[in-house]
Amino acid sequence: MTDFAPCLLIPIYNHGNTIREVVASLERFDLPCLIVDDGSDAATRAILDQIERDFRWVKIEHHAVNGGRGAAMRTGYLLAHRLGYSHAIHLDADRQHSADDVPKFLAALRENPKLFLCGKPIFDESAPALRLFGRKFSQGLVWLETLSLAIHDPLCGYRAIPTQSSVELLRKHPCGNGMEFDIEFAVHMVWRGVPVRNIPTRVRYFEGGISHFRHLWDTLRIARTHATLLLGMLLRSPVLIARKLRKTA
Repeated sequence: MTDFAPCLLIPIYNHGNTIREVVASLERFDLPCLIVDDGSDAATRAILDQIERDFRWVKIEHHAVNGGRGAAMRTGYLLAHRLGYSHAIHLDADRQHSADDVPKFLAALRENPKLFLCGKPIFDESAPALRLFGRKFSQGLVWLETLSLAIHDPLCGYRAIPTQSSVELLRKHPCGNGMEFDIEFAVHMVWRGVPVRNIPTRVRYFEGGISHFRHLWDTLRIARTHATLLLGMLLRSPVLIARKLRKTA
């Protein structure tokens, strides 16, 4: 694997009406792009097939059935590593994330290739109040679970990961298949001592946008994940506290 060989990574499930615009907005960066299709419908799959023909720098990996966001992200991380990419900058397929911020992630990775970069959302008036509350609640729990303020937003899907350390984590702890994946992955990266930096980025919610967040079921899964992580923090607290003291010293 070369020292610095980043790629773009996009998970998708039935966002056929927005994915081409997202891909086109990324063409200027001259980076390879991996799209993980998590069992989308026939219409979306047809659009993806056309995108792969039109954009030679795009490679698409298909799941036969929908496995959840976590399953798609895990496939993407493992695929990026297997293909020899040192880092993956991932963003969502629904246009919420601005391609204009890709250079920020690239610059930070060049400065320190070991960083785990998390998007720090800048919301406008389009952001639903309930979503904002949920993010703040998860943020507080993650601060407690890591005994640090390292992660500003554990739910933001705009991230950049070093593939080697990510694969090492996933081989030992695959993390959940659903929406809880981003939270669980971030906490475990902090537990493993991977340095974190938060990158400010604009996040927009569009009228009529498709959300796959199932409020009851996904909230229950996230709550269960937080309970497990809190227990894990108690078991790891001596190590986490010792690490914090060393940094302070």
